[in-house]
Amino acid sequence: MNNDGTKKTDDTQEGQQNESSLVQKIQQLGQSTIPQASDSNIHVLSIIGQVEGHVQLPPQNKTTKYEHLLPQLIAVEQNPKIEGLIILLNTVGGDVEAGLALSEMLASLSKPTVSVVLGGGHSIGVPISVATTHSFIVPTATMTIHPIRLTGLVIGVPQTFEYMDKMQDRVINFVVNHSNIKEEKFKELMFAKGNLTRDIGTNIVGAQAVEYGLIDAVGGVKEAMEKLNSLIKENNDSNKQVIQ
Repeated sequence: MNNDGTKKTDDTQEGQQNESSLVQKIQQLGQSTIPQASDSNIHVLSIIGQVEGHVQLPPQNKTTKYEHLLPQLIAVEQNPKIEGLIILLNTVGGDVEAGLALSEMLASLSKPTVSVVLGGGHSIGVPISVATTHSFIVPTATMTIHPIRLTGLVIGVPQTFEYMDKMQDRVINFVVNHSNIKEEKFKELMFAKGNLTRDIGTNIVGAQAVEYGLIDAVGGVKEAMEKLNSLIKENNDSNKQVIQ
């Protein structure tokens, strides 16, 4: 085989390997790239479907696995090329502890972060959406605020309900501390009767979330990018002053 033929074979094999690697990333992480930011100083992270926690959900469920997101958030924090993070939310909620873990991770990042609630930011999606430096919601998006629920076998003892009450307090405290909503108002929305069929809780749309102080502003991708670039500039200027 001549040199040209050998080179062509090597190029073909390399192309197949790259294609296989790309498919693997899409299957495992739901995206074609991991936080490298070779072309941009902003990384985009999507939280879609149901937040999957300690229990694996059926294959037909659209899920976001929190064990995939946690390492990516660490990578974003460590990568000096990434200066800001955008979170795209369209979630029905999911595992409470997994959602709170993601929320705490987002809140503890040193880099500017912006969230955009798209179709919905329901249930445990509420603390995730308010965990960022600044939050947006599109006009047609909805957010469902309701009490903590348990599924499956429940041990019917007072300690179980006490545990649920404490877990609910953790969610309430996080949301109140990371947004402008008052605790009394948030509890009022959470325990409201008659807003949801055969249930308790409240479904709020777009501008209502901003009116209640839950989300910072109504807006989409354009507004989120403008705000994030502004926050990045402020952060860079602040770092320069500290170095000087």
